[in-house]
Amino acid sequence: MAGSPPAPAPARPRLTVLPLIALIFYDVSGGPFGIEDSVRAGSGALLPILGFLLLPILWSLPEALVTAELASAFPTNAGYVAWVSAAFGPAAAFLVGFTKWISGSLDNALYPVLFLDYLHLSLPPPSRSLAVVALTAGLTYLNYRGLHLVGLSALVLTAFSLSPFVALTVLAAPQIRPSRWLAMDAAAIDLRGYFNSMFWNLNYWDKASTLAGEVDEPRKTFPKAVFGAVGLVVGAYLIPLLAGTGALPSETAAEWTDGFFSEVGLRIGGPWLRVWIQAAAAMSNMGLFEAEMSSDSFQLLGMAEMGMIPAIFACRSNHGTPTFGILCSAAGVVVLSFMSFQEILEFLNFLYGLGMLVVFAAFVKLRVKNPDLTRPYRIPVGTLGAAAMCVPPVVLITTVMCLASARTIVVNAAVVVAGVVLYYGVEHAKRHAWVEFMAPVPPPPDGSDGPAMASDADDVEDVRAGLLADEPSDDEASAMSHSA
Repeated sequence: MAGSPPAPAPARPRLTVLPLIALIFYDVSGGPFGIEDSVRAGSGALLPILGFLLLPILWSLPEALVTAELASAFPTNAGYVAWVSAAFGPAAAFLVGFTKWISGSLDNALYPVLFLDYLHLSLPPPSRSLAVVALTAGLTYLNYRGLHLVGLSALVLTAFSLSPFVALTVLAAPQIRPSRWLAMDAAAIDLRGYFNSMFWNLNYWDKASTLAGEVDEPRKTFPKAVFGAVGLVVGAYLIPLLAGTGALPSETAAEWTDGFFSEVGLRIGGPWLRVWIQAAAAMSNMGLFEAEMSSDSFQLLGMAEMGMIPAIFACRSNHGTPTFGILCSAAGVVVLSFMSFQEILEFLNFLYGLGMLVVFAAFVKLRVKNPDLTRPYRIPVGTLGAAAMCVPPVVLITTVMCLASARTIVVNAAVVVAGVVLYYGVEHAKRHAWVEFMAPVPPPPDGSDGPAMASDADDVEDVRAGLLADEPSDDEASAMSHSA
């Protein structure tokens, strides 16, 4: 009929609490695979046990709380980029987005390699490279098919990845000697390796914020999922660690390197448990890859929606996924996968730490400058309490960065310089209309890019309103998902 309105586009399937918990679990952990090196670096069980008891409180919980509060206030795919933009302006936000995307790509480059390692596939270098590329392509295609599919896959993979450790714990219980948990050789402690291992295994809580725009009722769902994931991550680390180190002699501390849990399974349960743990580890690396790629690609989509990078990165496939963001992330993974494990680990920890220092600063500034910003979930402390809560993670980040090698510092400085050059290059392209951009980011609160036109509070609300303009409300999103 002439004049009839066009049919509305079908609603995209949105993430609910359980799939989001699984995705956050894989953004941060994926199971106890990778914590083995903390026993070797700590020269015994005591330091890693203390680390996984204390650092979730001092590091993971503050980061998770900040993520819950700001993701509920800015339920958009821009995630932490939006938070930093509201606090410090687009230049700082672009640099944080760039360094965190590089850090995420470095992190994701580990997983196809670790997948092959856990399966103990002895391949010559050319065949191994082809296997990495083929595995990356297959996992990238799954990511392309839809975030809800990735979320459901993450739920299944979580159950499978943790299942052998239930058996391991039950079989280890009669052999546990609590005195072994106190073992430590102070002279053999590798502080750099220990802190890098602990930091890597407990970070990336903020990564899931880039998926907030894909969540059903994000203001309610996101905080629930974050806190559910905290408990799951801590339990997934501590219980297998206590079982393994308590059941094996303390003298085995030097043997605890990446992949040693499969050997623990062999010694405690036999070959069948070893194979089960190896299979679970391989599948866990698939889940880690999928969660990281989802976060990285949707971050690029969110930055494009803010006008920070070309609009092509905001294009979605028929499955609702950011096509060019996924391709860009996959290319980064393939290029970076040829670095060594330890190089990648130290580089990404340093880069991630830089970004988190700015995120914590943005959190405190938004509390000070815009206390009335709508925060559906608000950490139940005042401004001083919020600032004090950020001190322990900042100290930990600074410690990890101070322990970094000179090469790591030089490489990360080069990445930051590249980010600054890229920012001004993108701004130049925007001014000359060389490529298409979406609506630009409002000017920064301090007016550093021009005369201030409004107060800090107005700028925060402008950023928030602009980001949410095209997002349905919680009630509308819920109604669409129910009617679909």
